Amino acid sequence: MDELIARVTAAAGIDAAMATKAIGMILNFLRKEGPPAEVNELIAQLPGAEDAMANAGKGGMMGGLAGMMPGGGGVMGLGASLMGAGLSMGQVQSVSRTMFAFGREKAGEDAMGAIVGAIPGLGQFV
Repeated sequence: MDELIARVTAAAGIDAAMATKAIGMILNFLRKEGPPAEVNELIAQLPGAEDAMANAGKGGMMGGLAGMMPGGGGVMGLGASLMGAGLSMGQVQSVSRTMFAFGREKAGEDAMGAIVGAIPGLGQFV
């Protein structure tokens, strides 16, 4: 997890606490919306991921509004939650791309491809 946090901080220009929160928020979203076997495989490859997920919270007001949308707002709701937590759209994209590239290294292309393919709209962020 430390390596992923370091990559995300460098790519997005954010501090480690924000990177950890963003990673946790994304993993929570993937656990809720993605294929369970592949998401669990990804999480298993990231020691400390469960702690990050437990401490991620929901984001600011925009995240709360997205949570009220049917289905939690999908990918757009996740983006709103991340921006509500203090990230810009560019930072959201940097965090997402970095995290998915790291996931491909650790869990493999098959697992990550299944995750991206199962969640409508996710491909545009990774």
